Amino acid sequence: MVAKRIRYRRAAAAVAAGALPCLAFPAPALWWFAYVALVPWMLLLRSAPTGRRAALEGWLGGAGFIIAVHHWLLPSLHVFLLPVAALVGLLWIPWALLVREFLGGVPDPGRAAAALLLVPAGWLLSELARSWQGLGGPWGLLGASQWQVPPALRLASVGGVWLVSLLVVAVNCALVLLICVPAARVPAVAGVTGCVVLTGAVWLWVPRPEVSGTLRVAVVQPGLVADGPDSAEQRFAAGEGLTRTLAGQRVDLVVWGESSVGADLAERPDLARRLAALSTEVGAPLLVNVDARRPAGPAEGPVTTPVAAAATTAPGGGIYKSSVLVGPGGPTGDRYDKMRLVPFGEYIPARSLLGWATSVGKAAGEDRRHGAEPVLMNLPGRPGVRIGPLVCFESAFPDMSRRLTRDGAALLIAQSATSSFQHSWAPAQHASLAALRAAEDGRPMVHATLTGISAVYGPSGERIGPALSTSARAAQVYEVPLAGGSTYYVRFGDWPVGACIALLAAYCAVEGLRTLRLRKPAPEPTTPPARTARG
Repeated sequence: MVAKRIRYRRAAAAVAAGALPCLAFPAPALWWFAYVALVPWMLLLRSAPTGRRAALEGWLGGAGFIIAVHHWLLPSLHVFLLPVAALVGLLWIPWALLVREFLGGVPDPGRAAAALLLVPAGWLLSELARSWQGLGGPWGLLGASQWQVPPALRLASVGGVWLVSLLVVAVNCALVLLICVPAARVPAVAGVTGCVVLTGAVWLWVPRPEVSGTLRVAVVQPGLVADGPDSAEQRFAAGEGLTRTLAGQRVDLVVWGESSVGADLAERPDLARRLAALSTEVGAPLLVNVDARRPAGPAEGPVTTPVAAAATTAPGGGIYKSSVLVGPGGPTGDRYDKMRLVPFGEYIPARSLLGWATSVGKAAGEDRRHGAEPVLMNLPGRPGVRIGPLVCFESAFPDMSRRLTRDGAALLIAQSATSSFQHSWAPAQHASLAALRAAEDGRPMVHATLTGISAVYGPSGERIGPALSTSARAAQVYEVPLAGGSTYYVRFGDWPVGACIALLAAYCAVEGLRTLRLRKPAPEPTTPPARTARG
């Protein structure tokens, strides 16, 4: 009975310990807490009596982490968040086994030094696996908690958010050794010192983005609009009114948030004309976001107007979320269709099996259609300046902004809407991702939303101008610095991930060979047995 109570207490402690790192993310944004947040969980895992118990507590802690970081999804997913967390939590089992293997008992200095490499690599493996879009994407990566720390942003320019995650976990690992293993203090201190030296070297010697001009970008945030049959029209009108206040302010681009236009511009030419008139009045093109059904097949009749040129036709028809550039003559023809959709929010994975999720939450009643490829748009009036649009949680994917930068984007733009989670941590978490993408790619990034938080970050990830809070209804102009050159992350990509996979593969190979040697039967004797002489 006592043993059962202990097991239950340890299970509850694992869930709570796994949830602790959520405090490092916005909205609490206790960035410094990330460097100690894993210590309670790791202390629990190293004391697990068996590998099976460590695996269970790793799974429970992983589920607790997912629920804590994504708790704001409860109004949409309700109880469905629990099985999702249980599924994704399985990805922390290998990391938990590594913690017990290398930090359990009294590790010698060699095993402690290996822990400082393999335990962070195991954590990164779990982050990589859950970054798959079907599991929710790379939201809540541990390194993302450092979005407002300049040295961490500089590290991101070298190895992306992955390198930041590695160093954060390495510091946690070193603290566990300092607390529990006095004999391993030398490698623990060496590990922390190595992290500090690496961060300092990157800060001092990695070149900063070279500013090569500015761009005046206006973000239009219309604020909350009451739900109803005419909510899309009200939202459009609110954005229209705010945009008119920009006349005479010499802006180069006006950005509206996600789903700012609720009808296909080919089906509603009146909306296209109103947008074109706004562009003429303000003297700048508008990047809007159309969330609407598009007809199937090619457009009927000849293409004779800019509106028809941007009309859009989808091979099978359906609802798309699309970034559309509109100038004084109407839509320019530049359109980007969102490629990575939000699981359950915009489509139901395996709908035939999981379609029941629509009955317990606000899951998508119809699957939206996704685009085929990224798109760069030439900015009218600014020769050589190309913008790379992303939609909603696509800003969480490092590879998407990196691809746009490699293709020639001078400005990254994320159009978002988090009004369903207005009073939760979601708006702040989402806005913070733009700082990381800007630092990784050495390009400024605009995060424009319907209801906040809207924010702009420079090519080093630094905040530009004021953020627009969830209570703001405004049109704000930002002086956005443009930058040239290329960061190490843009050039070399996710090399920390590759290095960790290689390190773990080498460890598995060594362990496999060692196991084979132990199981190999002893060789048969090669000399004949001695004979005993009889009298």
